[in-house]
Amino acid sequence: MAHRLLPITLLLSTAAAVCACGGGTERARPVHGTAPAEIAGVGYTADQLAQALLTELPGYRRASEPDSGSYGTLKAIQDAARLQRQAVLDKPRCGTNRPGGTVAPDVPAALVTFAARGRTVTETLMGMGVADAEKQVNARVPAGCLRFRTRVGSGWAQHRVVESPKGDIGEGSRTVGIATTSNGTYTRTWYVVARGRHYLATISLSGPTATRTEAETLARTALAQAERILP
Repeated sequence: MAHRLLPITLLLSTAAAVCACGGGTERARPVHGTAPAEIAGVGYTADQLAQALLTELPGYRRASEPDSGSYGTLKAIQDAARLQRQAVLDKPRCGTNRPGGTVAPDVPAALVTFAARGRTVTETLMGMGVADAEKQVNARVPAGCLRFRTRVGSGWAQHRVVESPKGDIGEGSRTVGIATTSNGTYTRTWYVVARGRHYLATISLSGPTATRTEAETLARTALAQAERILP
């Protein structure tokens, strides 16, 4: 089954707000060697992508060991898919619509998470051809889905989405912000998708003080690191 890119992030931030569990701090189980060496002509393996992940971030600590393998086997992606199945949306069409396109489960990928006081950063690198990566960068959230509510368990959360015009991080990027309110708790999640040379990078920054500026700075840092490492 292909995985939706942006809706998964929305649901992760929703679950963190509703259950106050923070998310993203559980140590992932590394899965190496499960991704094909080449997908649709893309030569990067999951192990190569893992080597290109950020190893440190000033002001943050690494909250998980890097996880790599086929996209669909990554623990964070599997957890997000479970949350997606559990969540109830007041606008069901926003759950079935695919504004971010889909990522095939066998795409080589690597993921790492960092944490600071009240903030979480997750970086994901995916081996992807130019056409597929460009679809992710050019996708937009439907106008009718810029405000919606979700329920995970017994708690409801309200979400407001803002999306910037196409950006210039890497070889093209998109930035989406999600403001979530639940039980008096306010959380922001900024999500940056950027295209590199035969790969797609995503950075998510979540927390009550998360800003677009920091998320985009982190994305530029991640792209610079990947460009130095990947041949």
